[in-house]
Amino acid sequence: MPTLLFRSPSDPAGTWSDALRRRDPGLDVRVWPDTGAVDDIEYALIWASPDGFLHELPALRVVFSLGAGVDHLMGAEVPEGVELVRMVDPALTEGMIEYVTYQVLRRHRHMADYEHQQAAAEWRIHPQARPGERRIGLLGLGELGGACARTLSGLGFDVAGWARSEYEIPGVESVSGDDGLDWLLGRSDIVICLLPLTGQTRGILNGTRFRRMSPGATLINAARGQHLVEDDLLIALGEGRLGHAVLDAFRDEPLPLDHAFWRHPHITVTPHIASLTNPETGAEAVVRGIHADQADQPIPHRIDRGRGY
Repeated sequence: MPTLLFRSPSDPAGTWSDALRRRDPGLDVRVWPDTGAVDDIEYALIWASPDGFLHELPALRVVFSLGAGVDHLMGAEVPEGVELVRMVDPALTEGMIEYVTYQVLRRHRHMADYEHQQAAAEWRIHPQARPGERRIGLLGLGELGGACARTLSGLGFDVAGWARSEYEIPGVESVSGDDGLDWLLGRSDIVICLLPLTGQTRGILNGTRFRRMSPGATLINAARGQHLVEDDLLIALGEGRLGHAVLDAFRDEPLPLDHAFWRHPHITVTPHIASLTNPETGAEAVVRGIHADQADQPIPHRIDRGRGY
């Protein structure tokens, strides 16, 4: 009987335990801190390892992340020789598509402007571009970025994407490298960051990159707060180089009450809710991975630690 340890400071342990047992009644699910004997724990489903407890599990084989990102588990968090697996969950993908599409349409259709006009009882109609005249740039074309690119292209937007290597997505121009990044930033009215957080992408949203963006462009960051150099964004917005920023992830979470982002007229803040892992579909993905490992088959969505994703 395989044994899995669940630990998260915010995800509902009871809901996850029930969902995992429904997917595999033979799975021994333990919830931190009630670990029982640690010598037989082969699998862990966690958000983070703040106190290094994973190193206390001698039989540990695989760590499943509760989220799509695994940057918080890189380095010494997961013992050497233990597989690290990111969460790929249909509901997680659906949620990101919804969030990104909503934010793009909100900017495209001037809805924030109309809401401000209503508060001032102002009747004014803004010229409306067609979707094909609105250029969207995706930073990251992986599981989530690729899904968003296909959806936005399907709505008629002019979509391009940048990633470490070029992808083949119908209707989406794919570029890579420094020159490709400069080109994408300069041609996009709305830039969406869905990159994994690695040593190469940390701080990628900075003053240098903002100066290469189309004047008045919108930035949407639904990836990690560490992608963004916060002071550089405030300068770019203050100087009018960027028109607006939609931020869902932050360097410090929860966002401190005195942070400038809360009250900035050209920043939209959401509390890291762009997409949330669903226990039912997430449990199915984890159990599928456990069954593959038990059968000596490759586990889907394993992390290459050298690349960081």
